[in-house]
Amino acid sequence: MKVLNIHKRIINQSKQEVYKLLRNLSTKGDKIWPYEKWPAIRFKSGLKVGSKGGHGPIRYTVASANYIDGMVFKFTNKGFNGTHEFKINELNNSKVEIIHSIKMKTSGIAVYYWLFIIRWLHDALIEDAFDKLENQFSAKKKETTYTFWVKFLRMITYKKSKKFHKRYLIEER
Repeated sequence: MKVLNIHKRIINQSKQEVYKLLRNLSTKGDKIWPYEKWPAIRFKSGLKVGSKGGHGPIRYTVASANYIDGMVFKFTNKGFNGTHEFKINELNNSKVEIIHSIKMKTSGIAVYYWLFIIRWLHDALIEDAFDKLENQFSAKKKETTYTFWVKFLRMITYKKSKKFHKRYLIEER
């Protein structure tokens, strides 16, 4: 199954200021990844080309790590053939558009994982990440509300699996 999943958000901040935060993705100083609510993003050799890692059960390799323009990650999970990308487009001196996109083909059981589980959790995670990024620059804090399905999936996949959740919390880096 062909998958194209795109999330966009306008951030009222310069590209340089957003870039400063992006440089710290997957480090202890990370101010973008919503590790408070989701498994932390990690890489064996840091965020550089060729490094392997991911978040929770989702595995990938860093294909491109250009912090100014964005990053590309290649999935390594069986049945997930493609990439996900994080880009920053400058709209003007004080406004950028953040884009996260998945371009992949799923096969076998991965089709069902994507349709019924991963897509929903992924969408919520990305919106949480965008909220966290936007909240770095805003007095009015944004928090996306989860759908019933996302709440249910989180309950059965994270809340009931303390061992899984604990393994991926940022404090264990």
